[in-house]
Parts: sequence; structure tokens; C-alpha cells
Amino acid sequence: MSSDGADVALEVRELEKSYGGKEVLRGISFTVPRGQICGYLGPNGAGKTTTIKIIAGILPLDSGQVRLGGHDVVAEPLQAKRALGYVPESGALYSLLTAREHLNLSADLRDMPLDEASERIEALLERFDLTELADRRIDSLSKGQRQKTLLATALLHTPEVMLLDEPLNGLDVSSARQLRDILQILAERGTTVLYCSHILDVVERVCDRAIILHEGEIVADAPTADLVAQSRDKTLESVFHELVSSDDIADLQGAFGDPGSSLARLPDPTDADSDSSPDSDSAPDSDSSPDADSAPDSDSDSAPDS
Repeated sequence: MSSDGADVALEVRELEKSYGGKEVLRGISFTVPRGQICGYLGPNGAGKTTTIKIIAGILPLDSGQVRLGGHDVVAEPLQAKRALGYVPESGALYSLLTAREHLNLSADLRDMPLDEASERIEALLERFDLTELADRRIDSLSKGQRQKTLLATALLHTPEVMLLDEPLNGLDVSSARQLRDILQILAERGTTVLYCSHILDVVERVCDRAIILHEGEIVADAPTADLVAQSRDKTLESVFHELVSSDDIADLQGAFGDPGSSLARLPDPTDADSDSSPDSDSAPDSDSSPDADSAPDSDSDSAPDS
């Protein structure tokens, strides 16, 4: 694995992280080339969310290296974050702002030129069917509408790398299908996507490649189609359960693709001009909270935020 390749957008090398003496990540390494949608999978506590937060610069690493768009996240944090679009599992937003104000704030923080920002904001509001809701406060929006606001924010600056942690949270079927189409367009244009989810049938359809993490180690890394072809039931879910429920992980690793094996290439980035348009979401959910300080979902890794 080399960080010199011009086509490498995301590089993770010998990454280690522990909490209170418990190893959460045990020297994991992988690269993701430009224009690839890579699924990042594992059972609860495997280290997925910890990896995502380290890549995003939210958690410090213990040892190893992470590079985004050629920039080291420790040595060059601002340059690395400029290359990144991040959709966290918790979906934190400034709930007292309107969707339009939230997008404008994000554009200001990223020093986007005013004309470019205005054009992108209007295009994304339209793309996610949020135009008529753009001037409503975020805390009055449904969970799905808030999730679409979060996705629009992550796409605003046309990032090189997208980190998606359970991106379908709150989306209806139409919006989920639209997100799939957006990811394909993004990939075709060169954006790299690391897609973290428990919905394995969606990962199977969307992702070119899958990395499976178990107890802080990568136990499979191969093109999704290859993993599915080698499974008992010809599904990614079958591969996943065979790997994470087995006591003989070392033997199964060989059967399901060694980490670092040759990788398939697929599609990339997205625009507002593409012609799929989602149905609007239902009324606000009374039991969901959009505040940034809301507690994480129970299925995220047991890792404290720094």
C-alpha cells in the first residue's frame, strides 16, 4: 500500500486506538481510490465509528497515519478537513437555524465565494426537495428532512472524500433511492465514499467494495461482488455473519479476500442537475431530537468523543 498513488483519496495506515486499556483498533490499514464507493462494515463495537471519527479529526489516534486527499489529518488538519464531507450517525445540526441559514453558515466557515455558495445552496435545496422548507427552523423539520439537510451540508463544498455513517437514518424509500443515485453520480465524477451501515442489502447494491471489521481488525477486504460470489447464500449478509460469528477468523479471511487484495473501481461525485427528485418527507417526528448534543445511537462503537 502506498500513499504516493495519485488515485488514492483516503489512506489509513497501521491505525491503533485504545480506551482504558481496551484495544478498539488493532493496526488496521486500507486505502480507497478516487471514485470508489467502499462499504465499511462490522458488528457493534467492531471499531467502525471510532475509525470514522479519527478520519474526520474528531478523535485523536494513538498511532498510525490517516491521509485525506493527500493530507495528513494530524499534521495538516485544516487541509484534510477541506477535502472531507462528513455525515455522522448522530445527525448533529444547529436546530435553531433554518436549513438555508445552516447551509450559509457552512459555506461561510469554509470560505466559499458568495456567488458559488449561493448557487450550490439553491441547487442542493432543490436536489433534496427542501426548497419550500428552506426557511423553516431545523427543529420543526422531520427526521428525514433533517437528514437531507445534513447530506446537503456535507456536499456543499464538493468534497474529495465523503464519510457516511448510517446515512439512511430517517429517509423514506424514495429519498433513500435518490441518495443511492447521488452516490453513483459522485463516484463517476471522482468523489470517494466510505459508507458505514448495518443495512447490508443496501451496501451490497451500492458499494463497489466492502471492508469488514471484527474486534478491531479487518477480516475481509475485496470487491463486493467477489465476496457475495464466495458466500453460502450469495448475499453480503451471509458473508458478514460467517466472518463475525466464527472462531476461526484466520482461515475465513483467506476464503473471503485478504486485506489489500486488488480492488474493483466504480462511480463517483454528484450535482444538483441530475434528474431524480425525492418525495417530501412526512411531518416532524415528535420523538426525535435534532440537537447537536443528543446522545449517540446505541449501535455506535463504545468510544467517547474527545
